[in-house]
Amino acid sequence: MRYLYGLALVFSIVLWSSCRNDFETVSSTGNLEFSQDTIFLDTVFTNIGSSTRTMKVYNKSSDDITIPSIRLEQGEASEYRLNVDGLAGKSFENINILAKDSIFIFIETTIDIDNLPNTDGSFLYTDRILFDTDGNQQNVDLVTLVKDAVFLFPEQYADGTIETIVIGIDQDDEEILIEGFYLEDNQLHFTNEKPYVIYGYAAVAPNKTLTVDAGARVHFHRDSGILVAQNGSMKVNGSPSTDPELLENQVIFEGDRLEPAFSDIPGQWGTIWLTQGSTDHEFSFTTIKNSVVGILMDSNDGDRTLTLKDVQIYNISNVGLLARTGDVYGENVVINNCGQTSLSCSLGGRYNFVHSTFANYWNNGFRLFPTVSIDNALQVGENEFLVVDLIEANFTNCIIYGSERREIGLFENTSALFNFNFKNSLLKFEDPNGEFDDENYDFSNELLYTDIVLNEDPVFFNTGANDFNIESDTSGADGIGNPSAASLVPLDANGTNRNTSSPDAGAYESVVFPDDEG
Repeated sequence: MRYLYGLALVFSIVLWSSCRNDFETVSSTGNLEFSQDTIFLDTVFTNIGSSTRTMKVYNKSSDDITIPSIRLEQGEASEYRLNVDGLAGKSFENINILAKDSIFIFIETTIDIDNLPNTDGSFLYTDRILFDTDGNQQNVDLVTLVKDAVFLFPEQYADGTIETIVIGIDQDDEEILIEGFYLEDNQLHFTNEKPYVIYGYAAVAPNKTLTVDAGARVHFHRDSGILVAQNGSMKVNGSPSTDPELLENQVIFEGDRLEPAFSDIPGQWGTIWLTQGSTDHEFSFTTIKNSVVGILMDSNDGDRTLTLKDVQIYNISNVGLLARTGDVYGENVVINNCGQTSLSCSLGGRYNFVHSTFANYWNNGFRLFPTVSIDNALQVGENEFLVVDLIEANFTNCIIYGSERREIGLFENTSALFNFNFKNSLLKFEDPNGEFDDENYDFSNELLYTDIVLNEDPVFFNTGANDFNIESDTSGADGIGNPSAASLVPLDANGTNRNTSSPDAGAYESVVFPDDEG
């Protein structure tokens, strides 16, 4: 009991001493130290708040000190906001720091670019945090790049409800609604003059076409995306960039968080949904990243539904390209880092891919699905299946690889057609114990697998950085391609001429990797 009493007494003394504010201090003398001399709040869109940045102010002296003044140089007119040691504002007086201790300062900003002078779409906004005054003054710089943008969003009504669009009918014949809006005719052309920021689903009405110019940047808020209605189309006209590092002519679809910490975070926005009956979609030199589903292509009876040329899809929390009874053609397509499947050719259809790389090195949790999944049936009830012919699924001069043992999944319902072929491709399917007693996985059957290479390392340059260049001589995909198919796609995803007499499989011709020591 005496032990418990003593412990309680010590604890109360510690609490009392930590809370007291009457300790003796001396004024700071310009000897503060900071965790950073310049705080970059990265890039923000006009009128959208930044993320919070944190800095520490250190008192490394042996004395308890008081900082007479901490303030933003622009005062109340500053676009920055501070929180100093738990107090919010833009100026502060007599802030104490114990000896050998520190305090936190949190910084945020929301900037209206229209209030800034001489802007032409972007503006570097700066201010300073000033510590102390006169001869003891020290400062930390604040820097933010502000970008103007075209904002597209659903209407908010007077009663507080938000505009919705109908996406289907449920089992009770009730409409299924999502927050969204139909693009007006004058909004159906996305240029590269300003970025676009979309809230909710921007829908393309029936019989309308959304055109996206080379170099356009389209950003989506959480739970947002693009939806194309029946008989609508989407034409994304990216073009080769003069500098592959800059990608200035690529079209990029991504989230609206521009901070580097969000550059490769999956699941930040919804999807590009090409709904049933929409058709004739074309994507070229396009990057889609950080969404829940990259492209969702619903069924269409008739013309080719989707053409992909030099398209990259990365960092997807669910499926990179999910096509249901689609008619899809792709060349120089690269898909990686998807929580489930990189490519799902579902519920039959027609699919042809040439010189494409389908990989999956998902590292954000367990992955239960193969990189490429092909099926011709969908379970719609306890014992009920919807079955559609898989007319063809052809992969020529492709790579299908990843971090799991088996990266191809073939799920056939024998009551419908199930036609597929892998030709001159590098595939990963490890089954050392012969667990898969299924004729679809008979890799010696040349009707299904023609001149393939099985389970040899493609030697990708950097899977974590979504760089799927392959190494000359050592890659299992080196020189295994079909020349006739290569002649149809003479340039690889880097714009390099293919060796059409002895082409490599995948989206990239092999290269000599740089020396690590160089």
